[in-house]
Amino acid sequence: MVTNFQKPAKKESKKDLPSKASTSKKKSKDDEDGKKKKQKKKKDPNAPKRAMSGFMFFSKLERENLKKTNPGISFTDAGRVLGEKWKKLSAEEKEPYEAKAREDKKRYKDEISG
Repeated sequence: MVTNFQKPAKKESKKDLPSKASTSKKKSKDDEDGKKKKQKKKKDPNAPKRAMSGFMFFSKLERENLKKTNPGISFTDAGRVLGEKWKKLSAEEKEPYEAKAREDKKRYKDEISG
C-alpha cells in the first residue's frame, strides 16, 4: 500500500518577503530629517487663558446633562456624543454659543494687547 504524501506549500523565505524592518522601527524626531528637535517654549504663567470656541461653550453646558443621563459614560465617548450633537445643530441653534465665543475672543485680544 502506497500513500501519497503531499509536501506542504513552500513558505516564502524571509529574504523573499518585503522588508518591514524600516517601517516597524520607531524613529525619533532627530532621525527623520537630520534636524534637531525644537525646544518647547515655556508657558507664561501670567498669560491670559485662550479664547474658547462655540463648541467648547456648548460642550461645557451639555456635558453635565449628558453625565446625568449616562452616569457611566467615559470622557472619550462623551466627547464623541457631544460632537455628533453639535454637528446636528442648525446655525440658529449654534448662534448663542458662537456669540459667547466672539465675546471671549474679544476678551482674549484685549488681554493680550493690554
